[in-house]
Amino acid sequence: MTLFTLESIQFHVLPMRTRFPFKYGIASLSSLPHLFVTAKLVVNGKPAEGLASEGLAPKWFTKDPHTTPEQDVAEMLSVVQNAARIGREAGRTEVTFFQWWKSLYDEQALWAKHREMPMLLANLGTSLIERAVLDGFCKALGMPLHRLLKTPDLAIDLGAVRGELSGLTVAEVVAPEPVMKVHVRHTIGLADPLSAADVPDSERVNDGLPYSLDENIRAYGLTYFKIKVCGKLEADITRLRAIAKVLDECCTGSYRCTLDGNEQFTDMAAFQDFYRALASDSALKRLFASIILIEQPIYRAHALDEVVGEGLRTWSDGLPMIIDESDGSLDDLPRALSLGYQGTSHKNCKGVVKGLANAALLKRRGLSHLSGEDLASVGPVATLQDLCVASLLGITHVERNGHHYFRGLSMYDEKVQADVLRAHQGFYRRHEAGFATLDIRSGYLDVNTLHAAPFACGAVLNMAVYEPLNAWIKRGGITEL
Repeated sequence: MTLFTLESIQFHVLPMRTRFPFKYGIASLSSLPHLFVTAKLVVNGKPAEGLASEGLAPKWFTKDPHTTPEQDVAEMLSVVQNAARIGREAGRTEVTFFQWWKSLYDEQALWAKHREMPMLLANLGTSLIERAVLDGFCKALGMPLHRLLKTPDLAIDLGAVRGELSGLTVAEVVAPEPVMKVHVRHTIGLADPLSAADVPDSERVNDGLPYSLDENIRAYGLTYFKIKVCGKLEADITRLRAIAKVLDECCTGSYRCTLDGNEQFTDMAAFQDFYRALASDSALKRLFASIILIEQPIYRAHALDEVVGEGLRTWSDGLPMIIDESDGSLDDLPRALSLGYQGTSHKNCKGVVKGLANAALLKRRGLSHLSGEDLASVGPVATLQDLCVASLLGITHVERNGHHYFRGLSMYDEKVQADVLRAHQGFYRRHEAGFATLDIRSGYLDVNTLHAAPFACGAVLNMAVYEPLNAWIKRGGITEL
């Protein structure tokens, strides 16, 4: 086991704008602050600097229609800053990584409980600090994360996370070797255009990247899709028929889908009626035969109610259903499985250790539905670290929004883009227009270079060129959203 101290944590901001609005549930995202977290630590007497980042997307962590995006971002920042305070205190004297993480998680959970704050939101702070420290560990010990997790250096005790996992090691949970080619599961957002022919010239996004669904399929060779529904039967049937038509025309072979219920239903009976109406539509026969699983259709306030379990246990003709937004605390997945859900999603904003514990629980229960999801993450840090964890968990297809709703790495200066292209050849490519963008071929991303780097990102970013968080707040950066 390895001991470390956490010397300091710093925050910087890079404002980002989407190529076009991303509509998910009650939100329509057009801009956000991208937050960088730098952790300076000393591992076995060796100094190291770790980096993590996340785009602060309003309305996903809380989905409160009564707050403004500015209020949502301010709340997310308070959560991250509190986690940093706890993390610094927990790492003031030498501890193992797991001792430090357990203190961070438990204290952040207690803080959130006193404020009646959802754990999904609280874990955003925990996960960002956790990822920055993990990156520092990988750099200090000179090994990539998938190798580090198979050593005793982090001293992760899964039984101390959940008693049911006692005796199970992290090395037994992660894949023997990470998945090196990951399918991109393309999100078909509620407002995304389906056919280029239907896009008026005045609405076309002429930035060198595909815009409509058919353009994306042809440009990237996509075969995996995440389809969002709004929960209104007539509107969804009409749109799903149009989606099915595009998929049939553009996908030369088979394709696979997940259906995102988007928390549009308050009870299971209503969703079952909705699902059966869609599944019985002859025009959707091939589309529904391609669906792998259903992602959280029940609103989070009711998703883990016993009455939902009654519906799940008697739903013999339905597809496997997983939780996503309801996976906030460590108690939520065990509760969901007892109700009849078949799994959950992994995204790094929920936490890396939590993701390992979730994968371990599914393994112990003999279940395999661990989906790779996304929060419109952008590289060269967040997207890469997220894919790194997903692939070492053995997840073969991962939702990727950032490359679609943002214009590659064009928001970074040329030096950063050039450094990333050198470090991640085959994962990124230089677009004909000059900017770095993901190199998606035949629907896959080659993630070999992510597992050769310490914790996914092989380029070094100079934080001095980005605005310190406090300066950004004081000058009114939040009001520019």
